[in-house]
Formats: sequence, structure tokens, C-alpha cells
Amino acid sequence: MANTHGASESAAPAINVLAQYAKDLSFENPNAPRSLAPRQTSPNIEIKVNVNARKVGETDFEVELAIEGQAKDGDSLLFRVDLSYGGVFRVVNIPEEQLHPVVMIECPRLLFPFARQIVAEAVRNGGFPPLMIDPVDFAALYRARAEEALAQQATGAPN
Repeated sequence: MANTHGASESAAPAINVLAQYAKDLSFENPNAPRSLAPRQTSPNIEIKVNVNARKVGETDFEVELAIEGQAKDGDSLLFRVDLSYGGVFRVVNIPEEQLHPVVMIECPRLLFPFARQIVAEAVRNGGFPPLMIDPVDFAALYRARAEEALAQQATGAPN
């Protein structure tokens, strides 16, 4: 009796993490030790997240998660943190029309918890409470970028 499951299992869609790494990490505390003094109000915290990807092999992609964060007390900068966190992923048996969304949504979703931890520890090591970034909806980020690209094409603006 032939094993029919083996053929279908080998064609199953898969995402494998081949490597992940911090490409660049920067933490600035320009007003220390004044910035570490107790304050009466909560600081204004801004976080920006961006995703970029490039093909590095037939089925391999490097995905880069960029996180920029800063905290201000009024006009005074308390801290700034920038992280570029990358991963190399092998993506197989994904239909071509679904490949871009998979790489830009699922791969950063796998990287995010590790990048979040690095940011939290960098801020804590800078003398502040850890910055715990809320989970990111990478599907919504992907849709927003797609809509932005369509709008730029419609107006003829460069990407």
C-alpha cells in the first residue's frame, strides 16, 4: 500500500527561521542624570514600527523589523531607542500571489517578541522602567502600506 500522505506533506507551506539577529541598536539618554529624576506626570512615548524585506536566495528572505521609540517630558527628551532586528526566513510552497503578504506579515510577527524584549531591556538598562511595546497588528500595517503605495501611484508621487 502506497503512502499518499508523504507527497502532500512535502508540499505543505512552511516558514522556517534560519537566523535572527540585532543589526543595529542605539539607546540615548542625553539628559542624564536629570532625566532619571522622579516626575509628577507620565512621559509622552512615541513608537514607530516599520518592516522591510529583501530576497536573499531562491526561497530565502531577509526581513528587517525597525522599531524607533522615544519618551519626552514636555520638550525635554528623556530617551530614544532605535532597533533594527533582522531575520532570515525560508519560505516554501506558498503560492506566488500570497508570498509578499506572508513575508511582510508572518515573518515580522515571528521576530516581534524578540525585538520587543531587546527594546525593553535597553530602556531598563538606561535607568527607566522597561518599555513594553504593545503587540503590533502586522496585517493592518501591511494594508496601510499597500493603500499608501496605491495613493502615491494615483497621484504620480515617487514611492
